Amino acid sequence: MNRRNRRTRTALAAALLLGLTAGPLATAAHAAAPAPAAASRDAAQGPDTAALRAALAGLPHRDATAALVRVGGNGRWTGTAGVRDLRTGAPAHENARFRAGSTTKVVTAALVLQLAAEGRIDLDASVQQLMPGLLPATFAKPVTVRHLLNFTSGIQGGDGFGDTVAEEYPHRFETITPQQSVASGTAKGPAFDPGTRQQYNNINYTVLGMLVEKTTGDSYAHQAEVRIFRPLGMAGTSFPRGTDPRIHGPHHRGYQLIDGRPVDVTEWNMSDRFAAGDMISTTRDLERFLTALFRGRVVPAPQLEEMFTVPDIPGATRSASLERFTVNGREVWGKTGARPGYHTVIAATRDLSRTLVYSVNSTDAKGDGLAVVQRFGLPAFNR
Repeated sequence: MNRRNRRTRTALAAALLLGLTAGPLATAAHAAAPAPAAASRDAAQGPDTAALRAALAGLPHRDATAALVRVGGNGRWTGTAGVRDLRTGAPAHENARFRAGSTTKVVTAALVLQLAAEGRIDLDASVQQLMPGLLPATFAKPVTVRHLLNFTSGIQGGDGFGDTVAEEYPHRFETITPQQSVASGTAKGPAFDPGTRQQYNNINYTVLGMLVEKTTGDSYAHQAEVRIFRPLGMAGTSFPRGTDPRIHGPHHRGYQLIDGRPVDVTEWNMSDRFAAGDMISTTRDLERFLTALFRGRVVPAPQLEEMFTVPDIPGATRSASLERFTVNGREVWGKTGARPGYHTVIAATRDLSRTLVYSVNSTDAKGDGLAVVQRFGLPAFNR
């Protein structure tokens, strides 16, 4: 990129930082083009590349500062747009690391199902049996491992530092341990009888992370590394060490609009997210994990079915960590993740004819996620 374009992008990014611009800002976007021989074939059966290019156009703007998109299967497409830092205007990095949020739950489910395949965890065993004393006496009915996996446990969410990013922001370097989070949630008693309703929350997977540690006698993070990240070559994926609030390695700054101004929320102690949402990754690594998982290379086939089985409960859409969607008549299984400044999606058809991984530096990542999915996600599946 020439010096003039770099100065222009830096100026535009600075304008957004100062809150001077509410509309889209023009900046360069890069998208990988298919080889000429494959172009006509990909146009017929690949993703809607025109819509994907349009989604990246104009970054950074008020709603997002950067985006990384990878589409695979029948027709491959990758795109990178925006800036990694509003202050410097440095271009987005295609291999940037980011907070992957609740896509962590798919890794946690895979670990539990691996241990089930090894006969070390019984999915029908109760938390009361496996971790005596964790649930108070108010939980009179058994809460099984399967209930935790598919969000039908009835355990209520733990207490945090607030209900909005603005409320949580002043406490971003403080610590709530997973044990404290579980204790505050279970103290409220069950929200419903196990297996009768499906209610998404983090606490199910926090308990599962604790179960992995109790079963293996090892840390959850190390088990994820040796069982999944290292075997799959996911070199850019890790968990923070303890309460470390930083993202190490190349990464984009994350921003949240607070009182109408973009606030840098990159550094944040996420240790309370634990096995429910503390992972740091890259789009390349998550694509590698997603395809290996669906091919049965991470979880053996009998246990993998848990990830494609939605409980027979009215309104249920979630399996063991994944959610079932229908997009343009095709069934898609995926998971969203959101932490302040970072919105992530992994999704695929079961036969891997189409896969999608994206990371968007949304300025309201924990707010209207549907708008982000509609813009950056649906074009991958709309034909």
